[in-house]
Amino acid sequence: MKTALSIAGSDSSGGAGIQADTKTMSANGVFAMTAVTALTAQNTTGVTAILDSTPEFLASQLDAVFTDIYPDAVKIGMVSSRDLIEVIAEKLTQYRARHIVADPVMVATSGAKLLRDDALESLITRLLPLAEIITPNIPEAEILSGLHITSPDDMEKAADRIGQRLGCAVLLKGGHDLNDANDLLWQSGTLHWFRGRRILNPNTHGTGCTLSSAIAANLAKDMPLETAVERAKEYISGALAAMLDLGSGRGPMNHLYDLRSSFIGEEADK
Repeated sequence: MKTALSIAGSDSSGGAGIQADTKTMSANGVFAMTAVTALTAQNTTGVTAILDSTPEFLASQLDAVFTDIYPDAVKIGMVSSRDLIEVIAEKLTQYRARHIVADPVMVATSGAKLLRDDALESLITRLLPLAEIITPNIPEAEILSGLHITSPDDMEKAADRIGQRLGCAVLLKGGHDLNDANDLLWQSGTLHWFRGRRILNPNTHGTGCTLSSAIAANLAKDMPLETAVERAKEYISGALAAMLDLGSGRGPMNHLYDLRSSFIGEEADK
């Protein structure tokens, strides 16, 4: 079985962060491992507290994983501080990690700020250039490119600027009311649009985590990058279309919508 590592924060409500990552990776057929960057107290209405891992403890987690079950792919999510970013960059370089997918998480779906101001420079200069692909949304891409994005043409310009600057592929996610879930992949100067149908589901907590983790799982299985992205988009569309409705705010998706098991459902109670 192929393996994938999630380096991200914990979401106590289970819809995003490492909880979403491990569900997604498992649903996409790889063995999931984690290195926790932070504990968060959050639910579908927002984030109320964040407790960062210490750099030393994060380094120990990464050492433990890489020296025993070497991951075939790595997904990086929420990392709030410069010191933690430096540790991750050092360890990924040390262990020559492959198929790195970085989701440059800056703000939660609820609007809570997840990246400290002093961490942005380290994220851009130290961590993101190690990635095979990064997956910014429109607000994140505006920060990374320095451009205001209001059209598909703007998306193409921003993706090109980010890709040239960081030297990695860029999946610029549409959404944010700019288009009907059309995402743009920039890879070595080539642009590829993935056309999608907007699913009218208000419960989108953890969509960014889920998409990047699905891409990482597919890369772990040695899929070409375009195929990995296309399959990940199909998966997340299914998870949204399942119309799970939990919590009083913006709820999570059903990551295991496609799981078939004798241990699930009414038959499990007999």
